[in-house]
Amino acid sequence: MKNIINWRVFFMLWIASFIATIAILPYTLELQSGVLEQLDLPIPFPILITLQVLQSGLLFAVCTFLGMLLAKRIGLGTPVLDAIARGESALNKVRAFLPISIGLGILASVLIIGLDTYIFQPALIQELGEKANALNLTIQPAAWKGFLASFYGGIAEEILLRLFVMSLLAWLGSFINKTKDGKPTNIIFWMANILAAILFGLGHLPAVATIIPITTLVMIRTVLLNSIGGIMFGWLYQKHGLESAMIAHFSADIVLHVLMVL
Repeated sequence: MKNIINWRVFFMLWIASFIATIAILPYTLELQSGVLEQLDLPIPFPILITLQVLQSGLLFAVCTFLGMLLAKRIGLGTPVLDAIARGESALNKVRAFLPISIGLGILASVLIIGLDTYIFQPALIQELGEKANALNLTIQPAAWKGFLASFYGGIAEEILLRLFVMSLLAWLGSFINKTKDGKPTNIIFWMANILAAILFGLGHLPAVATIIPITTLVMIRTVLLNSIGGIMFGWLYQKHGLESAMIAHFSADIVLHVLMVL
């Protein structure tokens, strides 16, 4: 039973996700400040936040456990944390993927900014008129809050979307098409990668709906812009491990939520 997953790695990931959940609070609280002021909360606000953090902690404990279990079965994993758990140096492993991880993270952010600025925003203004300007009028939290929030994207979202969701989809896909050793084929990995990225984009639609009307163009914009990075991070997860995807996601968020605010 104890060999099902590496429990040291599990606790490292779970604690990191728990800290990241706390780190993003200043960012999310500022974004939701207008909504929170209008709510008649049944319990004191600090208690509500504490309960939400604990709930997130439970969610990430489950997702981390299942994700590690599924990743092991399909040949994916956490090579850097595995080395650390064994008491080995992980420096060479990090050096091997650090340049491409940071590079793809920055590339993802540049593509997102470029597509939104030069394609989607003009199209939205043409379709929705002044309503489209609401996207540019939303609160932009301070850079330090964006920096803290970047840890949530790099750690928590990668655990949820790559380690758990992508691994789950790839494992399910292996029942349809697998290699001789029982692992998912490359096409299954790509399908799982793309589906996980699309699900991430769809998950943003409720928040977008509070800002502007949901049209086909708005839906395409939301899904595409949030999927661009996700597909890159999924490829890194498959090729170099979860830590590589985490660094890429963190790098992209630093550009989007820190450098763009300065």
